[in-house]
Amino acid sequence: MSTVKQFEELEVWKTSCQLTVLVYKLTGQEAFSKDFGLKDQLCRAAVSVMSNIAEGFESQTQAQFVRYLGFAKASAGEARSQLYIALDIGYLSKEQFQQAYELADKAIRQIYRFMAYLKTHPESRRISDDKVGYSLE
Repeated sequence: MSTVKQFEELEVWKTSCQLTVLVYKLTGQEAFSKDFGLKDQLCRAAVSVMSNIAEGFESQTQAQFVRYLGFAKASAGEARSQLYIALDIGYLSKEQFQQAYELADKAIRQIYRFMAYLKTHPESRRISDDKVGYSLE
């Protein structure tokens, strides 16, 4: 695995970003946009996936990173569950549901594999702030 310097380079973060953008587009549709509770909860869950990946990447230890990835995985599961509600209520077509579901599921699988990799390769911890200069003056 090549050294990753920024969380934006992670494929799992890119997938979660795609999920978030899609969720915002879908929840902006007429009927869905008026259901403030479900719309807000689904958007928050999607944003939480990508945010926890970023926050974990910037954390101090690999164990913390794995912990945040666990939070991200749980949020992706939450979003996937809420998509069923949106489908059943009629806010999403089957095609829209399938597209969002597949992205959420892809994120979950990527996170799972990434967590497994990090747990078995403790030496793989990267330093993301190696370009930052520090002065004690």
